[in-house]
Amino acid sequence: MSETSEQKMADALEWNYTSPLAGYENAPPLPDERTDDGKSYVNNQTGVKSVAYERFIEPLDNGRRGGFDIHVYYFQNNPQQTQYARELWQRIRHEFPELRIYTFWDRPVGPHPVAMFEVNLFTPAQFGAFIPWLAIWRGPLSVLVHPNTTHEDDVLHELERELKNHTERAIWLGERIPLDVGRFKSLVAAFKRAESNKGE
Repeated sequence: MSETSEQKMADALEWNYTSPLAGYENAPPLPDERTDDGKSYVNNQTGVKSVAYERFIEPLDNGRRGGFDIHVYYFQNNPQQTQYARELWQRIRHEFPELRIYTFWDRPVGPHPVAMFEVNLFTPAQFGAFIPWLAIWRGPLSVLVHPNTTHEDDVLHELERELKNHTERAIWLGERIPLDVGRFKSLVAAFKRAESNKGE
Protein backbone atom coordinates (compact mmCIF):
# COMPACT_ATOMS: atom_id res chain seq x y z
CA MET A 1 0.00 0.00 0.00
CA SER A 2 1.55 3.28 -1.08
CA GLU A 3 1.45 6.49 0.90
CA THR A 4 -0.89 9.25 -0.22
CA SER A 5 0.41 12.69 -1.17
CA GLU A 6 -1.05 14.03 2.07
CA GLN A 7 0.86 11.44 4.13
CA LYS A 8 4.11 12.28 2.35
CA MET A 9 3.60 16.00 2.95
CA ALA A 10 2.79 15.34 6.62
CA ASP A 11 6.00 13.28 6.92
CA ALA A 12 7.99 16.14 5.36
CA LEU A 13 6.58 18.55 7.94
CA GLU A 14 8.23 16.50 10.70
CA TRP A 15 11.67 17.73 9.60
CA ASN A 16 13.15 21.05 10.69
CA TYR A 17 14.40 23.42 8.03
CA THR A 18 17.00 26.16 8.22
CA SER A 19 15.99 29.27 6.31
CA PRO A 20 17.56 29.34 2.81
CA LEU A 21 18.48 32.98 3.59
CA ALA A 22 20.67 32.05 6.59
CA GLY A 23 23.94 33.91 6.09
CA TYR A 24 22.35 36.44 3.71
CA GLU A 25 20.46 38.48 6.30
CA ASN A 26 22.61 41.57 5.59
CA ALA A 27 22.83 41.14 1.82
CA PRO A 28 21.89 44.16 -0.30
CA PRO A 29 18.30 44.21 -1.55
CA LEU A 30 17.65 42.32 -4.77
CA PRO A 31 16.83 44.50 -7.78
CA ASP A 32 13.39 44.31 -9.43
CA GLU A 33 14.95 44.96 -12.85
CA ARG A 34 14.45 42.33 -15.57
CA THR A 35 16.99 41.17 -18.15
CA ASP A 36 16.56 41.67 -21.90
CA ASP A 37 14.43 38.51 -22.19
CA GLY A 38 11.80 40.26 -20.03
CA LYS A 39 11.35 37.14 -17.88
CA SER A 40 14.43 36.65 -15.73
CA TYR A 41 15.80 39.02 -13.12
CA VAL A 42 19.03 40.99 -12.97
CA ASN A 43 21.04 39.81 -9.94
CA ASN A 44 23.68 41.60 -7.92
CA GLN A 45 27.04 40.45 -9.29
CA THR A 46 29.77 40.03 -6.68
CA GLY A 47 32.52 38.57 -8.85
CA VAL A 48 32.72 35.58 -6.50
CA LYS A 49 31.20 32.22 -7.46
CA SER A 50 29.52 30.01 -4.91
CA VAL A 51 31.81 27.45 -3.25
CA ALA A 52 29.23 24.87 -4.40
CA TYR A 53 30.97 24.93 -7.81
CA GLU A 54 34.13 23.51 -6.19
CA ARG A 55 32.89 21.16 -3.48
CA PHE A 56 29.59 19.84 -2.20
CA ILE A 57 28.00 22.04 0.43
CA GLU A 58 27.64 20.86 4.03
CA PRO A 59 26.22 18.45 5.10
CA LEU A 60 26.89 16.56 1.82
CA ASP A 61 29.67 13.99 2.14
CA ASN A 62 32.85 15.22 0.46
CA GLY A 63 34.69 12.13 1.69
CA ARG A 64 34.92 8.44 0.89
CA ARG A 65 31.22 7.83 0.41
CA GLY A 66 30.69 10.68 -2.06
CA GLY A 67 28.03 13.37 -2.16
CA PHE A 68 25.43 11.49 -4.21
CA ASP A 69 24.32 7.95 -4.97
CA ILE A 70 22.63 7.29 -8.29
CA HIS A 71 20.38 4.21 -8.51
CA VAL A 72 19.36 3.18 -12.03
CA TYR A 73 16.30 0.91 -11.90
CA TYR A 74 15.03 -1.66 -14.35
CA PHE A 75 12.29 -4.29 -14.27
CA GLN A 76 14.28 -7.52 -14.10
CA ASN A 77 11.48 -9.55 -15.72
CA ASN A 78 11.41 -7.26 -18.77
CA PRO A 79 14.03 -8.50 -21.28
CA GLN A 80 14.22 -5.17 -23.16
CA GLN A 81 14.76 -3.15 -20.00
CA THR A 82 17.28 -5.67 -18.71
CA GLN A 83 19.27 -5.44 -21.94
CA TYR A 84 19.11 -1.64 -22.02
CA ALA A 85 20.14 -1.37 -18.36
CA ARG A 86 23.11 -3.72 -18.86
CA GLU A 87 24.25 -1.79 -21.93
CA LEU A 88 23.88 1.51 -20.04
CA TRP A 89 25.90 0.10 -17.12
CA GLN A 90 28.64 -0.92 -19.57
CA ARG A 91 28.56 2.46 -21.34
CA ILE A 92 28.90 4.30 -18.03
CA ARG A 93 31.91 2.15 -17.13
CA HIS A 94 33.49 3.02 -20.51
CA GLU A 95 32.67 6.73 -20.55
CA PHE A 96 32.98 7.55 -16.84
CA PRO A 97 35.68 5.17 -15.49
CA GLU A 98 36.55 7.63 -12.72
CA LEU A 99 33.17 7.13 -11.07
CA ARG A 100 32.51 4.36 -8.55
CA ILE A 101 30.17 1.91 -10.31
CA TYR A 102 28.70 -1.02 -8.40
CA THR A 103 27.23 -4.45 -9.11
CA PHE A 104 24.58 -4.89 -11.81
CA TRP A 105 21.93 -6.46 -9.57
CA ASP A 106 19.45 -8.88 -11.16
CA ARG A 107 17.00 -8.68 -8.26
CA PRO A 108 15.71 -6.18 -5.67
CA VAL A 109 18.17 -5.34 -2.86
CA GLY A 110 17.71 -3.28 0.30
CA PRO A 111 14.94 -0.69 0.01
CA HIS A 112 15.05 -0.91 -3.80
CA PRO A 113 11.92 -2.76 -5.03
CA VAL A 114 13.30 -3.73 -8.45
CA ALA A 115 16.72 -4.57 -9.86
CA MET A 116 19.22 -1.73 -10.21
CA PHE A 117 22.82 -0.63 -10.33
CA GLU A 118 24.46 2.20 -8.41
CA VAL A 119 26.94 4.94 -9.28
CA ASN A 120 28.60 7.34 -6.78
CA LEU A 121 29.44 10.98 -7.52
CA PHE A 122 32.21 12.72 -5.57
CA THR A 123 32.39 16.26 -6.95
CA PRO A 124 30.07 18.96 -8.28
CA ALA A 125 31.88 18.61 -11.63
CA GLN A 126 31.03 14.90 -11.79
CA PHE A 127 27.42 15.68 -10.86
CA GLY A 128 27.25 18.45 -13.47
CA ALA A 129 28.58 16.16 -16.20
CA PHE A 130 26.89 12.87 -15.32
CA ILE A 131 23.33 13.89 -14.45
CA PRO A 132 22.62 15.77 -17.73
CA TRP A 133 24.24 12.87 -19.62
CA LEU A 134 22.04 10.40 -17.75
CA ALA A 135 18.90 12.50 -18.39
CA ILE A 136 19.44 11.75 -22.09
CA TRP A 137 20.84 8.21 -21.91
CA ARG A 138 18.62 6.69 -19.17
CA GLY A 139 16.11 5.70 -21.90
CA PRO A 140 13.11 3.85 -20.42
CA LEU A 141 14.71 3.51 -16.97
CA SER A 142 13.93 5.38 -13.76
CA VAL A 143 16.75 6.92 -11.74
CA LEU A 144 16.93 7.88 -8.08
CA VAL A 145 19.52 10.54 -7.23
CA HIS A 146 19.93 10.89 -3.47
CA PRO A 147 22.42 12.79 -1.34
CA ASN A 148 24.74 11.26 1.23
CA THR A 149 24.97 13.52 4.24
CA THR A 150 27.25 13.54 7.25
CA HIS A 151 26.55 14.47 10.88
CA GLU A 152 24.79 17.70 10.12
CA ASP A 153 23.76 18.73 13.60
CA ASP A 154 23.65 15.74 15.96
CA VAL A 155 19.84 16.02 15.94
CA LEU A 156 19.30 13.41 13.24
CA HIS A 157 20.38 9.86 13.96
CA GLU A 158 22.17 8.10 11.08
CA LEU A 159 19.02 6.09 10.29
CA GLU A 160 16.93 9.26 10.15
CA ARG A 161 19.46 10.83 7.78
CA GLU A 162 19.31 7.79 5.50
CA LEU A 163 15.51 7.88 5.50
CA LYS A 164 15.47 11.61 4.77
CA ASN A 165 18.12 11.26 2.03
CA HIS A 166 16.21 8.46 0.28
CA THR A 167 12.82 10.20 0.48
CA GLU A 168 12.51 13.91 1.16
CA ARG A 169 15.84 14.87 -0.42
CA ALA A 170 15.53 12.46 -3.36
CA ILE A 171 15.61 13.64 -6.97
CA TRP A 172 14.02 11.48 -9.67
CA LEU A 173 14.69 11.16 -13.39
CA GLY A 174 11.76 9.42 -15.07
CA GLU A 175 8.99 7.73 -13.16
CA ARG A 176 9.30 7.61 -9.38
CA ILE A 177 9.51 4.08 -8.00
CA PRO A 178 8.25 3.79 -4.41
CA LEU A 179 11.05 2.55 -2.16
CA ASP A 180 10.48 0.06 0.63
CA VAL A 181 11.42 2.41 3.46
CA GLY A 182 9.47 0.46 6.07
CA ARG A 183 12.69 -0.98 7.51
CA PHE A 184 14.21 2.51 7.82
CA LYS A 185 11.07 3.76 9.56
CA SER A 186 10.86 0.82 11.98
CA LEU A 187 14.56 1.14 12.89
CA VAL A 188 14.17 4.90 13.45
CA ALA A 189 11.12 4.27 15.67
CA ALA A 190 13.01 1.59 17.66
CA PHE A 191 15.97 3.94 18.11
CA LYS A 192 13.71 6.76 19.34
CA ARG A 193 12.00 4.40 21.80
CA ALA A 194 15.38 3.25 23.13
CA GLU A 195 16.55 6.86 23.49
CA SER A 196 13.31 7.77 25.24
CA ASN A 197 13.70 4.86 27.67
CA LYS A 198 17.25 6.00 28.56
CA GLY A 199 15.86 9.28 29.86
CA GLU A 200 13.41 7.59 32.22
